[in-house]
Amino acid sequence: MDLSVRKSDLLRELYFFQGIIERKNTIPILANLLVEAGTGDTIKLLATDLELGLRSECKASIKKPGVLTLPAKKLFEIVRELPETDIRIKKDEDKNQVVITADQFKSKIQTLPSNDFPAVLEPPGKTQILLSRDLLRLMISRTQFAITGEDTRYFLNGALFVLKKDSMDLIATDGHRLALATTPREPEEIEEARTIFPKKTLIELSKLLAVGESKDILYECGEAHLFFKVDGRQLISRMIDAQFPAFERVIPKGNDKKIEFDRDRLTSAIKRVRLLSSERSQAVKMRLSDGMVEVRSESAEVGEAAEELAVNYGDGEVEICFNAQYVLDFLAAVDTDSVVLELKDEMSQAVMHPAGQEASYTYVIMPMRV
Repeated sequence: MDLSVRKSDLLRELYFFQGIIERKNTIPILANLLVEAGTGDTIKLLATDLELGLRSECKASIKKPGVLTLPAKKLFEIVRELPETDIRIKKDEDKNQVVITADQFKSKIQTLPSNDFPAVLEPPGKTQILLSRDLLRLMISRTQFAITGEDTRYFLNGALFVLKKDSMDLIATDGHRLALATTPREPEEIEEARTIFPKKTLIELSKLLAVGESKDILYECGEAHLFFKVDGRQLISRMIDAQFPAFERVIPKGNDKKIEFDRDRLTSAIKRVRLLSSERSQAVKMRLSDGMVEVRSESAEVGEAAEELAVNYGDGEVEICFNAQYVLDFLAAVDTDSVVLELKDEMSQAVMHPAGQEASYTYVIMPMRV
């Protein structure tokens, strides 16, 4: 193989592969990027960790076609530091090395046999569905932080995607909170489908959605894999084969106490007050009374703090305790000036949502007992 590629073009594509490659991998070839150069003017790039894979293309001037593998992270680091120029990539067949040159720079990198690179599935091409790029990205940003990191609860290591004829839902929960994002879509005669997207898939998909110009992406669900086509790049993911909890039962219906907060004001108050909360629990109490909410924390090791917020409320005194980080995660995910807290009592789950957007985003949070 012998080819030349523009630094900016190659660096742009290499960026998207960094989250796919696992740093700690017992299979050496999985740390490598597969590079295929044919007879045209583009090279094909592929990486996988056996659960998640990414295909991409990059414009190049190909002098000699071929296939090789290169350490993905090291290649990214080298290309990132090079000046904006053409980069030549040439395989030395005798020494099983790849020579990379640019201006006065020259390096030699060891390669692994391309035959050892695992096969990555192609989409079946049966039912491809158009999804709004911006709406899907918004849904991911509003839910992925609520996904659990506990491997023992395999079914919670992802978010449930519910595709309906005229809408789509994305739901994530860690057992202490639940985030539900809903958005309409162009009506289409399809059967409702429920699929669990792994957390890592959502993270990498969000990166792809953040750049580009196309309004829609192509989504396809196979027997055990998911396929996303975004601006010529294709993300391939194994789906989580498990039963997601019945999230509908978690959303309370009888919360009769309602308080509207200025989002920035509430965010600032919680950030200040939690500084004196227990580092382990991060518990912050909210005491509701006529026309006022007191946000308070106390810790035997540190001390206590309180801040009062003027609100339009008059449904009796209630004191409820939340994990401060859980509330801040929600406040960071919304962009409205005001947010609404709905609750019943100090023991029942509360609901938060952006003011005026009850139907599009629901955040359920369990109170703490301290």
